[in-house]
Amino acid sequence: MSTDLTAENAPAVEQRTGWRELWLKEDWWAVWLGLGLVVVAWLWFASGSSLAWLAVAPAKWSSFGQLGAQLLADAPRYVAQFVVWLVLFTAAGVAIGYRAAEFVPSFLLLYLVSVAVYAAGAWDQALYYNLEPPLVALVLGLLISNVIGLPAWFGAGLRVDFYIKTGIVLLGATLPFTLIVWAGPVAILQASVVSLVTFFVIFAVARWLGLDKRLAATLGAGGAVCGVSAAIAVAGAVRARKEYPPIAITLVILWAIVMIFALPLVARALHLPTGVGGAWIGTSEFADAAGFAAAQTYGGMAGPGTGIAGNADQAVWSYTLVKVVGRDVWIGIWALVLSIVAVTRWDVGETGGRAELGQVWWRFPKFVIGFLLASILVTLVVRGLSFADYNAVAKPRLVAPINTLRVWVFTFSFLSIGLSTRLREFASVGSKPFVAFTAGVVVNVMLGFVLSVLVFGSYWAGLGQ
Repeated sequence: MSTDLTAENAPAVEQRTGWRELWLKEDWWAVWLGLGLVVVAWLWFASGSSLAWLAVAPAKWSSFGQLGAQLLADAPRYVAQFVVWLVLFTAAGVAIGYRAAEFVPSFLLLYLVSVAVYAAGAWDQALYYNLEPPLVALVLGLLISNVIGLPAWFGAGLRVDFYIKTGIVLLGATLPFTLIVWAGPVAILQASVVSLVTFFVIFAVARWLGLDKRLAATLGAGGAVCGVSAAIAVAGAVRARKEYPPIAITLVILWAIVMIFALPLVARALHLPTGVGGAWIGTSEFADAAGFAAAQTYGGMAGPGTGIAGNADQAVWSYTLVKVVGRDVWIGIWALVLSIVAVTRWDVGETGGRAELGQVWWRFPKFVIGFLLASILVTLVVRGLSFADYNAVAKPRLVAPINTLRVWVFTFSFLSIGLSTRLREFASVGSKPFVAFTAGVVVNVMLGFVLSVLVFGSYWAGLGQ
């Protein structure tokens, strides 16, 4: 598993690039690509159209014949989408320093496999088997890389960080600030409590075990917010060593997979209402895709004679409010706070020099700025709309296509993670990071249960009624 966030990228080097970093750094290219897509989606929306034609993805299917007919009918849309992705990522990659001759064939194969992965997630039995596209991509990638192996040239297209950073910018467009208001104080309060407590538990246990504070921060962010995305963002903010993000990502993936199966089963054994179960999953899972799969699975368990009150929509809705709205917005907060802490305290303590607050800007993950700008743009577009109008008009024509493109990019990323990961890396993580992260897992699950069931249970059980 690889990452581009390295301690060797010293602030002094970054300062020498000056404004050239706007077209030389991966972070900024993720901003330009992500915001560019959001702006195009907005322009089409404002003209009465939608980006939905380009944001094509396999629809539900029940037989291979049906899937084949669907893919054939949408072939021009897939070709257009591939060309757009190829042009955007190749242009950005060349500016950053990638070799187009190596990247193009690799990305072509990556896209084709991603189509197959996305199609698997659209199978009408996918919910039963937890076949969410990013997770299918991860598992398939792991199988291919560890059982079959890959040619060396294919590694050129496995740009894990670049895809995730672009996806985070697109994520911002699906989280307008008005949605945070509509989520209500309960969702925001619960998500904030979980984010804060989980981070400090992991950080404290990691430091008690003697781990480096930058590794502790990276692990804490991975467990407290949005798994892989947060770990990469915070690692860049604190200038973590290059081996730290892969450790956090490995642990996030490990526990996310465990929770996909464990949380729905335990919630069913306890006969939790679907809204309550979804909220518990939202406070306990570490990755959006994994949590969404778990919430959908639990929602599907409800019905007459099951002893589970509520419906599938309540599980997904409560999960979305807590995890996708409440916890994910902490990506930017933790990145900013920890970059300030690293500059003013950790760097000073290690070098004995003065704190240079200007370094906060140079090391702050710029793609987080893109996340915020995308959120602001969509907020301005949907201002004045009621929640009902947002769901009826803005969401299907503006937000949903952007979200589909985000899933594509996250699929590229998770497939790249799997394809560039060797299972022996799980053993190389070591016991201390595992213990520290697992302490956060335990607190996450227990605190999430208390808040979702005992404290706010009546609120989540009645959600949407």
